[in-house]
Amino acid sequence: MAETRTRDRIDVRPRFTTADAIRLNNMFRGVEPTEMLRVLLAENMLGDVAAVSSFGAESAVLLHMISQAARNTPVLFLDTGKHFPETLAYGGDLVEQLGLTDLRILTPDPEAILKKDETGLRWSYDPDGCCEIRKVAPLEKALAGFDASITGRKGFQSSTRTGLPRFELDGDRLKVNPLANWTKAELDAYFEAHDLPRHPLEAEGYPSIGCAPCTSKVQAGEDPRAGRWRGWDKVECGIHVPVADPDDPANQPVF
Repeated sequence: MAETRTRDRIDVRPRFTTADAIRLNNMFRGVEPTEMLRVLLAENMLGDVAAVSSFGAESAVLLHMISQAARNTPVLFLDTGKHFPETLAYGGDLVEQLGLTDLRILTPDPEAILKKDETGLRWSYDPDGCCEIRKVAPLEKALAGFDASITGRKGFQSSTRTGLPRFELDGDRLKVNPLANWTKAELDAYFEAHDLPRHPLEAEGYPSIGCAPCTSKVQAGEDPRAGRWRGWDKVECGIHVPVADPDDPANQPVF
């Protein structure tokens, strides 16, 4: 009898699809973010998950929620080499205070910096390219082993984030935005209720804080992210993309 040979098959099915995002948006409709995160993380509903934090003006809220749900959740921070010193100090203090146990600091590839931004001034003439080297590429590499990521984005922050859903696709990964429909007032109330520390630059007029060369103060009446890349036709660093289609059920805000 001829020997039967079995050819190994590679599973090429996507980890998540649009249908999964729609299902989860419906499943957690009306559920408070803290409870939603507790269920998602305790029941391992999303596979391997990491939170992505900028240690910015509102980051303490999401990180506090994660610390209450599962403090061993990996927290990824992109140290671009261009942050305000205040951000680095604030982030370290916040992680320690909340008892988060798995902070992972991501840095740009030194060879990429040497080849594409040797002077360190690429931000001044090509901010998209600078973000690609210092943020997008390092994060994509770090997320390769994760099935889902958690972000602190909110719909009110800018016009490109209006209609942000709680669950959306990121390639075949899932991106979770627990605070998508929260208002500034709700964030402020949460800070007060849990006695969370504020980023020291917020009081100086920086409601959205990124890399120092590309962050300026925001004037009254401007949206919170108006101070990011001021003077450029740029509103996102590239690790998040604007909501593609507000009529898509997967991109509906969940209240």
